[in-house]
Amino acid sequence: MSEQRIEQGFIDKLIELKYSYRPDITDRASLERNFREKFEDLNRVRLTDGEFARLLDEIVTPDVFAAARTLRERNAFTREDGTPLNYTLVNIKDWCKNTFEVVNQLRINTDNSHHRFDVLILINGVPCVQVELKTLGVNPRRAMEQIVEYKNDPGNGYAKTLLVFLQLFIVSNRDNTYYFANNNARHFSFNADERFLPIYQFADEANKKITCLDGFAETFLVKCTLGQTLSRYMVLIASEQKLMMMRPYQVYAVKAIVDCIEQNCGNGYIWHTTGSGKTLTSFKASTLLKDNTDIEKCLFVVDRKDLDRQTREEFNKFQEGCVEENTNTAALVHRLLSEDYADKVIVTTIQKLGLALDENSKRNKQRKRNDQLTYKEQLASLRDKRIVFIFDECHRSQFGENHKAIKEFFPKAQLFGFTGTPIFEENASRVKVENQQASYQTTDELFQKQLHAYTITHAIEDANVLRFHIDYFKPEGKKIPKPGEGLAKRAVIEAILAKHDIATAQRRFNAILATGSINDAIEYHSLFAKLQHAKQLADPDYQPLNIACVFSPPAEGNADVKQIQEDLQQEKQDNEEDPEGKKAALKAILMDYNTRYGGNYSISEFDLYYQDVQKRIKDQQWPNADYPHTQKIDITIVVDMLLTGFDSKYLNTLYVDKNLKYHGLIQAFSRTNRVLNSTKPYGNILDFRQQQEAVDIAITRFSGERSGKQPREIWLVDKAPAVIEKLQAAVQKLDDFMQSQGVACAPEAVHNLKGDDARAAFIGHFKEVQRLKTQLDQYTDLTEDNAAVIEHILPKESLLGFRGAYLETAQRLKAQQDKNVKEPDGKTDSVDQLDFEFVLFASAVIDYDYIVGLMSRFSQQEPSKQQMSRDQLIGLIQADAKFMNERDDIAAYIATLKVGEGLSETAIRNSYILFKQHKDAAELADIASKHRLAPADLESFVDGILQRMIFDGEQLSDLMAPLDLGWKARTQAELALMDDLHPLLTKRAQGREISGLSAYEQ
Repeated sequence: MSEQRIEQGFIDKLIELKYSYRPDITDRASLERNFREKFEDLNRVRLTDGEFARLLDEIVTPDVFAAARTLRERNAFTREDGTPLNYTLVNIKDWCKNTFEVVNQLRINTDNSHHRFDVLILINGVPCVQVELKTLGVNPRRAMEQIVEYKNDPGNGYAKTLLVFLQLFIVSNRDNTYYFANNNARHFSFNADERFLPIYQFADEANKKITCLDGFAETFLVKCTLGQTLSRYMVLIASEQKLMMMRPYQVYAVKAIVDCIEQNCGNGYIWHTTGSGKTLTSFKASTLLKDNTDIEKCLFVVDRKDLDRQTREEFNKFQEGCVEENTNTAALVHRLLSEDYADKVIVTTIQKLGLALDENSKRNKQRKRNDQLTYKEQLASLRDKRIVFIFDECHRSQFGENHKAIKEFFPKAQLFGFTGTPIFEENASRVKVENQQASYQTTDELFQKQLHAYTITHAIEDANVLRFHIDYFKPEGKKIPKPGEGLAKRAVIEAILAKHDIATAQRRFNAILATGSINDAIEYHSLFAKLQHAKQLADPDYQPLNIACVFSPPAEGNADVKQIQEDLQQEKQDNEEDPEGKKAALKAILMDYNTRYGGNYSISEFDLYYQDVQKRIKDQQWPNADYPHTQKIDITIVVDMLLTGFDSKYLNTLYVDKNLKYHGLIQAFSRTNRVLNSTKPYGNILDFRQQQEAVDIAITRFSGERSGKQPREIWLVDKAPAVIEKLQAAVQKLDDFMQSQGVACAPEAVHNLKGDDARAAFIGHFKEVQRLKTQLDQYTDLTEDNAAVIEHILPKESLLGFRGAYLETAQRLKAQQDKNVKEPDGKTDSVDQLDFEFVLFASAVIDYDYIVGLMSRFSQQEPSKQQMSRDQLIGLIQADAKFMNERDDIAAYIATLKVGEGLSETAIRNSYILFKQHKDAAELADIASKHRLAPADLESFVDGILQRMIFDGEQLSDLMAPLDLGWKARTQAELALMDDLHPLLTKRAQGREISGLSAYEQ
C-alpha cells in the first residue's frame, strides 16, 4: 500500500473519531491564522496584528521544555495599551473541551528548508503531535534517527515556528506503530552509548500490544485520551529540562489507584516488576491526588533511609521542590498537621511514621515526662480524615507492627502498595499476630486486591529489562556441591578472577558478589586482596580488580543504622555477635577504600560511604579515557545491601555465594538486568551454590499470567550451543549473500560489492553476526570445545577484517543518509532504512593507551621475532569504532614505524602528535592552494569553528550567527570549499558530532 493511501486512511480514521480535517491549512501562514482564531476564542480577546506578532515572538522558542511548560500553564502578556492579558494556549482545566484538528502535507518554508510534514494533530490550533507514515518496515530506531536528523536540519521549522509545541512523535507503517516524546537536542539524540529516549508501543491493560495504525488511533488517539496523555501522563522533569512519557502500564496503574480513591473502594496493590519505573508511577499517582479535595494527605512510604533519600530526590527531579526532607519524626508530624498545599504529598520511612504512632517510643515517653502531647496525641485530629498511603516495595517491612499501627490509627485511610515481587502463600514468612497461632500474611491479605500487574515476563518481552544468563558453576575435577552448599572461598575467588573479564565484557560493566554473612564478606574482602597480590607478583602486567565491600555496622543505638537494618535481616542478626570485631573489620575496609579512592569515610558517616559506593557503580563509563579505571569499582561484596532497590545500567553480573529463594532471588537477580545497549545483551548470574531448583521455582512463581511460552524460555537466554547454531546460521547467510553478489565471503571482498543496496544488505547481515558474537563473548560457561567451534565458524582474523569493512561501509552509507536528509527527493531507499550500531563495534579493552603500547612493542621487537605484523596492528585499529575518525591517520603513522626502532610509549605519543600536525597542515595547505586562499587565514577560520564548538558544545549550524559567515549569499566555489573542509573538520573534532556543518552547505 502506498504512503499516500496509508495517510488518507489514517485521516479518515481520525475524522471518524470526530477530529476536524483542515485541508486549508497547508503552510506556515495558514497554520498561524488558525492558531490566532483559536487563541482569541479561548481567551475571549481580539489581538491587533502587532500584538499577535509579539505574542508569537514571545511563545515561540527553540527550548522544547520551555514551550511544553507554556502549553500547560497560565501565562501573562502585556497588550499595546499596557493592560495585562492572562492567557492559556489550550483549555488546561479540561483538555477534552479543546478543538482537535488534523492537517496533512503542511509545508514550512524557511530560508534553508522546505520540509513537508505527513500529518499533524492540532489541539486548539497548537501543533501537538506529528505523525510520520512509511510504506516500508522501518526500524523504529531508524525512524527516530530520521526525525533527529530533520530536527537538526537548519531552518526546519521545529525551532522557529509553532512546531516548537510538538509534544510527541508517532511513526507508523500501518502495521507497526511507535511513539516517543519530543525533547531538546541533548535529550533528543543518540549518546556515546547509542541510547535514546524510550520509544513506546501502545498496549491494553493486559499488555497486549496495539500496533496496527487503525487500532492505535481508536485507543490512543481518542480525543479525550490524547488530551489526558498530554496533560496528565507526560512528566516534565525540571532538573533535567526533559519531557518523559509514561508507559501504558504505568498509566493503567495510576488510573486504577485514582479510581479506587475516587470511588472510596478499599485498598489495593500494584505488581510492577523491578526496573519498570515504579517511582515515576507512584509520583504521578501522588501528585494527581494533590488536587483531590477529599484527600487530606498522601504519604509515600518507604522502608529504608537510603530509599527515603533516593525517592525524595526522584520526586523532586520530576517536579522541583515538590517533596521536602523530613529530618526527624517531629518534622514529619509538623508536615502531617500542616495545611500548606506543598505538604499534601509527603515522603517518609515507615519506621519514622511508626515512631510517631508508638506511645512507648523513647521520644514519646520523654514528651510525656515533660507534660507535652505525644506525637500520636498531636495527630489525633487526622484520625477521621481520609489519608492515602502509598507503600514502596510493599513485599518488605510493611508486614510488621508498623503496618498494623497505621491501619489502626487511621481507620479511614486507603493503603496502596507497589511491589515487583509480591508475597504469596509459598513465599510468606510466619508471623505472630496478637499472640494467636502463627499465620501466613500475603500481599493480597494486606492490600485486599491486585489493581494492575506488569510482571518481569511482560518487561522482558517489551525489552524494558533484560533476560538472564545463569551459569551454575561446577568445579573441574572436584565433587559438585549439593544445592545450597558453598565452595571454599579461595575456589570461588579463583573462578571469579578467571571469568570476570568475560562476564563484564572486559570490565565494561561491574559486578556484585552476594555473600551469606558479614563474616563471609569480611573474609572475601581480605582474601581477594591476598590472591590478587599474588597474581601481580606472578604477572607484573596483571591489572587487579577494584574490590569494595558494603555491610551495615553494629547499630549500637544509632537510629539511622537501625532504620537501614530494618530490611537487612541477615546483617542485623550478624551484628549481634562480636560487634567489636565487625566494627574493626569495617574500619579496615573503609581505610582500604579511602586509600584507593582518596576518600575520608568513617563508620560514623557510614551513609556517606554507602552513597559513594552506589555512585561509583552507577557512574561506570568506558573507555577508561572517559572515567579512569582507578575510580571504578569492579566488584562490590555485599550481604543484604544493594540486593534490593538499587539500579545501575552498568551493573551486569551477580556472583552468588548465598542461598536465595522466591522474591529474594528475583530481587537479587534483577540488579543485573537494566537495559543499556547492544553491548549488554543480558544480566549475568554466576551461581556457586547450585540453586537451579530454587531459580526454576522463583521463575515459575513470579512469571505472572502464562503466555504461549514457558517462563524459562522468556526469562533465560539460550544456552551456548543454541547461540552457536544461530551464529553459524548468520555466518552462512552472510556467505550466501556475498556469493549471490559474485564475490567471496571475505573482508576484502566487501569493497567489491556493487551499489548501495548491496552494501546496505551487508551491514544488516554482519551486524547480526556481531550481535550473536557479543552475546557469546559474555558467556561464562563456554567450554574449550565451544570456543573451538566458534573459531572455526568465524576465525578471529576474519571477524576483525569484517568489523573493519563494516565500519568503513557504514561511514560511507551514513554520509549518504545525511545527504538524503538535506536533499530529500521523495524516495526512500535501502540506505535510509539502515540503523547503524557503532557501539557494538567498540572494544572495551582496546583504547588509545592500549594502541600506543602495541605500537611501542611493535617498534621494539626484533625483526626475526616479530609477534604482531604491521597489517595485524592496523587491522585491530580499523575494526574498532572508537578510532573511526582517526583510523586513517593512525594507519598512516603505523606505516612509518620500523621494527626494531625501539620507540618508547612517550616517544610514540609525541611523534604521532607531530605526524598529525604535519599531515593536517599539508591537507589544509592543499585546500588553501586549491581555493586560492592564504593558509593562515584558512587555519584561523577552521580554529574558530572548532574552538566555538568545543567551548559551547553547540552544533556548527548554531555558529553561523556569531561567526557572521553569511553563507546564504555565497558562491558555488565557496560552498565547494566547505565540502573540502568537511573531512578535515570531522577529524580535528576527534569524533565530536558535527553534522551541523551541513548548515554551511546550504
